[in-house]
Parts: sequence; C-alpha cells; structure tokens
Amino acid sequence: MPEKTNLKIGHLPITDHLILGVTMDKLQKGHETFEHCSLEAKPYRGWNPLADDLKAGVLDAACILAPLAMELYHSGAKMKLILQTHKGGSTLIASKKANIEKIEDFVGKHILIPHYLSVHHLLFDWFMRQQGFEVGAGKDLIFDVVAPSEIPEILEYDEKGSVGGFIVAEPFGRQVVKAGLGVELAMSKDIWLDHPCCVLVVKDEFIQNHPEAVQELSNSLVESGRYIKDHPDQASQIGAGFLNQDVDVVHSVLADPKGRVRMDQLFPVMEDFEHIQEYMTHTINAMSAKIDLEKFIDTSFAEKAGAE
Repeated sequence: MPEKTNLKIGHLPITDHLILGVTMDKLQKGHETFEHCSLEAKPYRGWNPLADDLKAGVLDAACILAPLAMELYHSGAKMKLILQTHKGGSTLIASKKANIEKIEDFVGKHILIPHYLSVHHLLFDWFMRQQGFEVGAGKDLIFDVVAPSEIPEILEYDEKGSVGGFIVAEPFGRQVVKAGLGVELAMSKDIWLDHPCCVLVVKDEFIQNHPEAVQELSNSLVESGRYIKDHPDQASQIGAGFLNQDVDVVHSVLADPKGRVRMDQLFPVMEDFEHIQEYMTHTINAMSAKIDLEKFIDTSFAEKAGAE
C-alpha cells in the first residue's frame, strides 16, 4: 500500500468550521480511518495569516471566507472551492456599553467585522442600507476589521462605548451575550436565509496529485455535518474542545434556536456565490473584480460525497 500523503488544512476557532472538528475527532478516536491521507489541522487567530499561508503553499486546503477565497483566486492562487462548510451561523450583536436601543444608534459608532472580504461585511452593509443609512468612509457607519477571537475582549474593555456592535461567526456572539456585554439584534439567517459564508478550498496541485484524498475528506466532512445536525449534544462536547469554548456556549449555537447554523447542506450553490461577488464588486467595492465561478467551483467532490 502506498504511503499516505499529509493534507494540511487551515481553519479558525469558529463554529463555521465545526465539521472539521468533528472529522478530526472521529479520526483521533479511531471511529473513522482515512486510507489516502493523514489530516493535519492548523488553527489561526485571524484570516490574513491563514490566507497568506494558503497562497504561499504552506497549506494544502483551508476553511475560509468565500469572498476572501475568490479574491485569492483572482490574484492567481490556483485552487478550487469544493464544499461549503455551513450555511448561516453568524450573529449581529449590539454592545450594551454603547447603549444601542434602535438601529439609528449605530450611527457614528464602530462596527466590527472579521474581514472586508467577508459575507459579514455584505450582510451588515445590506442590512443598514435597507434601513436607509449610508455606509462607507465619512458616512453613517464605520467598519473596523478585527479577528473574531479578539471581539469579546474588545467589548469588555470598551469603557466609552465607541464600538456599537459587531457581526461575526459564532460562537463569539453567544459568548458576548453570555458575558452580559451585548444583545443579539439578529441572526445572519434572518438577513439572508441559508446564506453561504465559509467554504472549503483545496489547492489545484493537491487535487491533481491526490484526488482520492480530497474525496475522502469531502465524504467525511459531509457526514460530519449531518452528525452535527442529528447529535447537537455530542457535537457540542466535541466543539467545546475544538473551539476552546464552554459546552453551553457551543450548544446554544447549535440548538438555540435550531437552524441558527446549518451544516447538513454543504453543496455549493452557484447562484449564491454569483450574488456575493456581484454585491462585493459593484456595491461595496471590496473585491477587485468578478471571477469565473465555473472555473473556481468544482462540485464533483460534493456530488460524490452525497452533499445536499
């Protein structure tokens, strides 16, 4: 039997990437065995270091923000989007210290987002435009980019209430609510139902050299997503370790309410990604240009994995 290849995959400690945590747990406990690769998961605090390592070839694959992946592809990174890692799963939080009682109170405040090239940027921008506010430099709202894991501490020490709130992947919204620092205004699925956000990308060279390993990973991640849906209690225990969070915080993301985040429908929907790049290139000018999604998205692995 040929020696297994090592697949290095980057991720952040967010519930959007919990399917990877469940797959790693299955492998570590011997509940599942990969024949074609060993899986090495590398956690990152923020998106830019992950993106840099992906582009530089330090990583073979990554769970990454869809718009950021599109921008990397536009800049020459040779990779394919093969799965969504979730749908929904983020939250819009108002800081209690900023005394946000109505949408108008966000005016003049700093709004934290995880990256300009994020669906969170799109969602909050669209949400506020729908309310009649102007977004951008010198306008009603000020966006600041902050690594997701740093947001709870920023709110804790923001004594002047200059930060109005944030929109970010869970579990940091639930963590802030539990700590009494913020109030949930909306779940991201209330702004755009079943929206994509993070995706799994794999470098072209790895796909060409090890297609069986990519399929093996895809199969496992799809099954992990179904497991999370069907077994939220057990998945919360796994997630607590993977995300370094309290079990009750992770459980509230997965089950309160049910459907806050979905991991049982991971098949890439072309129309959704077209909407993302249309909005982010023409409305908020966050992306450099539109890309050829037919060349960037490869659904063959998702199809063989039985992704819905």
